Amino acid sequence: MGEREDLVETLGKHRGFLRFTVRDLTDEQAARCTTASGLCLGGLIKHVAGVEARWLRFAVGGAEGMRRGGSGHGDWAAQFRMTDGETLAGLLADYERVTRETDALVLTLPDLDLAHPLPQAPWFEPGASWSVRRVLLHVIAETAQHAGHADIIRESLDGAKTMG
Repeated sequence: MGEREDLVETLGKHRGFLRFTVRDLTDEQAARCTTASGLCLGGLIKHVAGVEARWLRFAVGGAEGMRRGGSGHGDWAAQFRMTDGETLAGLLADYERVTRETDALVLTLPDLDLAHPLPQAPWFEPGASWSVRRVLLHVIAETAQHAGHADIIRESLDGAKTMG
């Protein structure tokens, strides 16, 4: 197995933890905030899908590519909750679409060293650039972090655990 396959496999493992965490939930349960954080399971699925999609647009088209399809920063809090009309099944279907697109892109991009300047933001070092590889590592870390958040929220909801 090569580097690309390793990256896709690792990302897939953490996506699997996140998906497993929301198994057998109703939309009402997926929208419920069970911890002081105000996060809900459906909102985490929505957020992780949006983050992955935006960063992969960046990997291909730089900061301008990241802005296509919306920046995701208009109503920051909305990306972490289920809004009227959203269902867990719909959010999972959207996430599945994003993951298929990401995996196909990772396996076919000509160069993982291709880099773009980061968008201007207070949390990025001025003038810094990220390669496609660095973007993928960021998406893996983000997915793993939120899978852990989801595990705590699920345990608070009904005692079910993803890990352990």
